[in-house]
Amino acid sequence: MSVKPTNTRQPEPPSLRDRAAEAVDGAREKAIEAYDLARERASAAGGKAKEGLGQAPLLALGGGLAVGALIAALLPKSRIEDRLIGPVGERITDGAKAAASAATEAGRVKLTELNITRDAGTSAVQSLIDGIGEAARSSGQAAIAAVRNKD
Repeated sequence: MSVKPTNTRQPEPPSLRDRAAEAVDGAREKAIEAYDLARERASAAGGKAKEGLGQAPLLALGGGLAVGALIAALLPKSRIEDRLIGPVGERITDGAKAAASAATEAGRVKLTELNITRDAGTSAVQSLIDGIGEAARSSGQAAIAAVRNKD
């Protein structure tokens, strides 16, 4: 009897071109997924920002002004700007410093009137700690007494 040879050929491995095409397809799919995810997150962030602006418009305005002031402080002044706006800028700066100083002092005075000082705060914290210690001792003694009376 003769045995017919069976087809023992192994399938050919994918060619370099096939592997490259698969890699490109996979990268394209990943890029599309990343793009879609970024769009969804940007949309959600926009919605949250819009909601936040609706709830606290003055806070948003203050934040915008603070960011603008920070950017302005980081940008270098030009000679033309210095020449044209210098005197006005100095007056504004001096006025802002005076306002901040006055606000700080008024706040300090009001806190002192309300007896909200560092010493008062330290005293309040010490009183709280003492009270907690007393409560713990009293609770512990009550627990010991309850156990002794049970025996």
